[in-house]
Amino acid sequence: MCGGFKFSKNALIALNILYILVGFILIGVATYGKAANLVTSLPIIGGIVACGIFLLVIAIMGLIGAVKHHQVLLFFYMVVLFILFVVQFAIACACLAVNSETQKKLAEVGWDSADNATRDDVEKAFHCCGFRNATESATCSTNCPTCPTCEDQLETMINYGFRVSGGIGLFFSFTELLGFSVAYRFRHMAAGMNEVQ
Repeated sequence: MCGGFKFSKNALIALNILYILVGFILIGVATYGKAANLVTSLPIIGGIVACGIFLLVIAIMGLIGAVKHHQVLLFFYMVVLFILFVVQFAIACACLAVNSETQKKLAEVGWDSADNATRDDVEKAFHCCGFRNATESATCSTNCPTCPTCEDQLETMINYGFRVSGGIGLFFSFTELLGFSVAYRFRHMAAGMNEVQ
């Protein structure tokens, strides 16, 4: 029967295996980005690895709770998933709602707070000089006097990044809501029964 004990158990197991795979992908992408020198910012890499490890721990907790029908693990799994859903849904909606003026302000603040190595990396990757003015960069203005500013080059990339991040965040927030509802239903079933007790 669809929605019974075995279905709920298998659905939770499959969902948590998917979360484990996503956790390993996050860790792998961050490690690859650092090893290939694609990203030089250690806080960014540390944040991605921390998210991957956190997702792994939550998924393993949910997997054990589903396999053993462990009430306490399932309860904490549900609580964490619901909190993650609320936070991720809010952030995804904020990413999708950011207008171009706010994106420019965020990019300007990020550029002003970045160190010179990060600025040089951006200038090399996007073939641009300075943020608002090409003469802002001492290393770049001599190599490419006619290069566009980084503000112009980054505008479309930042917009694309916000849209993709918001869309992916929205999708995964609903998988977390699905996981919460399946865990809630499964937690309240007696072993071998098809109806919620």
